[in-house]
Amino acid sequence: MIQNQKSKNPRFKFPSELRFDLVSKDWVIIATGRGKKPAAFKREERIKIKIPKSKCPFCNLKTQEKPILIFVNGKKISLNSKIPKNWTTIVIPNKYPALLPYDKLEEKMYGRVYKKTTAIGFCELVITRDHKKHFPHFKIWQVKEVLDAYQERYLALMKKSYVNYISIFHNHGVEAGASQPHPHSQIITTPLIDSDLRKALLNSRKYYQKNKKCIYCEMNKWELKVKERIVFENRDFLVVCPFASKAAFQMIVSPKKHLSNFEKITEKEKFSLAEAFQVAMKKLYKGLNDPPYNFYLHTAPCDGKKYPYYHWHWTILPKTSTPAGFELGTRMEISTIEPERAAEYLRKQ
Repeated sequence: MIQNQKSKNPRFKFPSELRFDLVSKDWVIIATGRGKKPAAFKREERIKIKIPKSKCPFCNLKTQEKPILIFVNGKKISLNSKIPKNWTTIVIPNKYPALLPYDKLEEKMYGRVYKKTTAIGFCELVITRDHKKHFPHFKIWQVKEVLDAYQERYLALMKKSYVNYISIFHNHGVEAGASQPHPHSQIITTPLIDSDLRKALLNSRKYYQKNKKCIYCEMNKWELKVKERIVFENRDFLVVCPFASKAAFQMIVSPKKHLSNFEKITEKEKFSLAEAFQVAMKKLYKGLNDPPYNFYLHTAPCDGKKYPYYHWHWTILPKTSTPAGFELGTRMEISTIEPERAAEYLRKQ
């Protein structure tokens, strides 16, 4: 057995550690020995797709589907045959949807082993006006306007047949899967609940049944106590680099109050969430020099059941590395910076 002699030194800190995610029950590797200083992430090369406004489909909405929802400077306007020139946020059906609306869910066996079903769902795009500016550049009212669009469409789509879950997400940068550089979010409904969320719901319920407490609320209380991983907080929301971060500079935006359903957010809470989002995205933009990122919502399903033990939140995941064979084969993520160090760096931005 080979033993590192340095480990006998009480001042020696082992360069890697495994951290346990309380919700997913996954282990994450924090491999600081192969990492970089926080500021080094600023110097990473970015892949940029440049499409001129004249050829951008979202700057030329006449080429797209008919709008579902239109905002002008924070106010929803009635739908007319003509799109106003001063629109600021608009929602349209995705011209190339992955799922299609249909009034019947058909399940079939494919041979003796396999099963398939019709891919029923709605696919929509939430587009902001400026061709280049995105969340780090927005004013709070602009972020709030996007949140208004998310909530408005969520409330409408959850009433549709065979909609049991609504995914809201945003891709920024080629490495994060954005095929169009014009800033836009996506909303996709499914009759199914994805495996990650199902696991989170199951483990949240088990924790609640055993402790009579919400696991997310307990984590928030601890973060507020130790203040090691908090990036920002206001009256209603907390921005944290989670203890078992699955990527460098990952952030969670979570309500301080126990809330299960995002769609029930109040106007006051939306302004607070807009502030928290804006601050988090500005710090990420400045600290990492406009990195590619994804953010997505996890909220209780809209399948008619009650989930009092769940706590909705947004996850912001910068793309600071590319998953390779180990990560894909083991489903064990590797982060190259401690969440505490990442949060400290972001706080200073």
